[in-house]
Amino acid sequence: MTSTEGPRTMRPTRQRTAVVEAMTSFGDFRSAQDIHDLLGRGSTPVGLATVYRTLNALVESGEVDMLRTEDGEAIYRRCSAAHHHHLVCRSCGATVEVEGPAVERWTQAIADEHGFADVSHTLEIFGTCSSCRVR
Repeated sequence: MTSTEGPRTMRPTRQRTAVVEAMTSFGDFRSAQDIHDLLGRGSTPVGLATVYRTLNALVESGEVDMLRTEDGEAIYRRCSAAHHHHLVCRSCGATVEVEGPAVERWTQAIADEHGFADVSHTLEIFGTCSSCRVR
């Protein structure tokens, strides 16, 4: 990728295509290493550095969401394009997209109170899903 190309204009190599296809095979958040391991079980070998570069480009283009777990690990998932938040199970990684109208109102009120404009935010909620609680 040259410096003038954006993430959406990355040359679609076989390896990058494999990463994108792997992202469609799961609905929870996964680490780059998990995705690399998943690809290693398939027919297209992909280097870990290529997985990281591709994921970073997909995050920059808005095609993939990245969040950090409570211990700081970056995890990735294809999500809807609309603004949303995530409820993520600490144990199994099960993920639910949630909307938060109260959070949106609170964020805007705090920004207004302090004279801020063009405000953005992220909110990730971590817990233990009902399936993991009964184990």
